[in-house]
Amino acid sequence: MSDKPEVSDVQKRPPNNNLLFAVIILIVVACAAAFVLLKPSDEKVTRTEVEPPAKEQPIMELKPEIAPIIDTPSAVKPEEPKELEVPTQRAVEPAPKVEPLVTLDKSDTVVVAKMDEYLSDSVMSLMVTDDVIRRGVVFIDNIAQGKIAKKHTPVIKPEESFSVTEGDILTIDPNSYERYTPYVKVFTSMSAAQAVRMYEEYKPLINSAYTEIGYGDDEFNQTLTDAIDLLLDTPEPEGDLPLLRNSVTYQYAFSEWEQLPAAQKQLLRMGPENMKKVKAALRNIKTQLESN
Repeated sequence: MSDKPEVSDVQKRPPNNNLLFAVIILIVVACAAAFVLLKPSDEKVTRTEVEPPAKEQPIMELKPEIAPIIDTPSAVKPEEPKELEVPTQRAVEPAPKVEPLVTLDKSDTVVVAKMDEYLSDSVMSLMVTDDVIRRGVVFIDNIAQGKIAKKHTPVIKPEESFSVTEGDILTIDPNSYERYTPYVKVFTSMSAAQAVRMYEEYKPLINSAYTEIGYGDDEFNQTLTDAIDLLLDTPEPEGDLPLLRNSVTYQYAFSEWEQLPAAQKQLLRMGPENMKKVKAALRNIKTQLESN
């Protein structure tokens, strides 16, 4: 991996411009479906009792009487049974050959190609195509803990800088929200079904990447769910939130907002409209995961 996760990025459970990035990976690395085997019900076999043939009675021979000759109709020959038509059987097509899954170290080419099937060129230009699965796994693991793993973001940073409006109170400039709009389109351009399909397809590689940073096999399912739930739990403020200038950075003036996890504060910085779209997409993904 070109960018090995730092110790702070991969601490077990107990984050900036990248919240949406987590959301994208929730799609890109798209829980695996559980197959239910239905046992066919046993058929009851009913024995058919055959009645014995009736005993033949002796026939008494009578002396024939002379009777007028009467023309008797010729015996009707029973129709021969028609030949049964045998339906033409379809040729059974062989099952498609399943290509073996590539190794984690060589997975970028196939994963990026799969993403390119679903996403436009403009959307793909925002994606980081280096160590896609490892990057996404570390990023989502941190989101589940409320953090942002800056070195492992799955998309490039917005070119526009963060801006504020100075008046009676200091607030976020609404134009600053627009820099996240292309990233929201990345997230909403792939359906929940497509996202989960990708997740299921590459789940063995995802689990492999997760074990690399110290977790047990198949623990990523719960991590993904935790990350989605944490973002969905982000409070939605009514109106603008006042800010405080802290040297070259800003912080929320009210402690209840400033003390939120870094991942939730990043979602707040995207603006109310973008947040609604992201949450709606997350709910669809969660529903799709739970229905499989």
